[in-house]
Amino acid sequence: MCLCVLILITLACSPVCIQAQDSLRTTRYVMRSAMIGAGHNNTFETYLSPLEYQGPEVRFAYETMRMTRLMDGNVSAQNLLQLHASYTENISQTNHTYGGLVNWSYALHYQFRPAEGLKILFGPMLDLNVGVVYNRRNSNNPAQAKAYGGLGASGMLIWKFRIKNYPMTLRYQANLPLLGAMFSPEFGESYYEIFSLGNGGRNVAFTSLHNNPSLRQLLTLDFPIRNTVMRIGYICDLQQAKVNHLKSHTYSHDFMIGIVRHLYLIHGKSRAGMPHKNTPF
Repeated sequence: MCLCVLILITLACSPVCIQAQDSLRTTRYVMRSAMIGAGHNNTFETYLSPLEYQGPEVRFAYETMRMTRLMDGNVSAQNLLQLHASYTENISQTNHTYGGLVNWSYALHYQFRPAEGLKILFGPMLDLNVGVVYNRRNSNNPAQAKAYGGLGASGMLIWKFRIKNYPMTLRYQANLPLLGAMFSPEFGESYYEIFSLGNGGRNVAFTSLHNNPSLRQLLTLDFPIRNTVMRIGYICDLQQAKVNHLKSHTYSHDFMIGIVRHLYLIHGKSRAGMPHKNTPF
C-alpha cells in the first residue's frame, strides 16, 4: 500500500518537475549594459563647407543581448542603441559645427563555440541612423539632415578568461553596412526647394560599399568589482558617403565606461542572478 502511494505521488509530481524545467529553459536570459564616454570627432560635409571640422564628442550606448529559439537555440539577438553629439571647429578656428546622431542596430548572431570560454558570432544586421549637422555661419543652407540605414553583416568575438582567479570578458565587434538607402539633397539644392517648393530631385539614393563604405567597431572589457560588473570600452565609428556629388564623413573615437547586468526574467516580473551557462554573452 505504501509503495502504491509513493508511485502515485511520484507520477503526480513528475509533470510539475518537467514543466518547471521547461519553464527554466524558456526563460529569457538577458545581458544589459549602459555606457557613457567621450572622445574625438572629425566631421566633413561638402554640402555645408569644403573644410574638415574637428572637436570633442560625447556618446551614450545601451545594449541588450538574449538567446532566441532559432536554429536549436544557437542564435542570439542584440539591440544596440547609440547617441552621440559633437562640437567641432575648422582648422582656422573661425567657425564651428554642432552634430548629433542616433544609431540603432538589431543583429542576429549564430554562436560558434570552438573552445571553452571562446565564442565566435556572425549574422545579419539591421542598421538605422538619424541626425543633423549644423553650421552656424551658413545662411542659405545652415544644416544637413542625416537619415540612412539598411542591411549589413555583424561579427563578434567573445573570450572569457581569468587572471589567477579573477574573471574577465573581452569582446570585439564589427558592424559593416552592405545595402541600404540614404536621404540627401542634390548638389546646390536647398531644403527650401525640396520641402516648400516641392522641387526636390533625386533625394533618396541607393547605398552600398561603393558609395557608403562605413564600419562601426566596438571593443569592451568586463570585470567584476564586488557585486557589480564594470565595463570599459572603445568605439571606433567610421561613417562616410558620396551621394548626389556630395561627400561626407564622420569619424569618431570614443572611450567608454559603464556597468553590465546579467539577468533572467520569469514571466516578465521576477528577476534573479544569471547562471554562467547558456548565456548570450
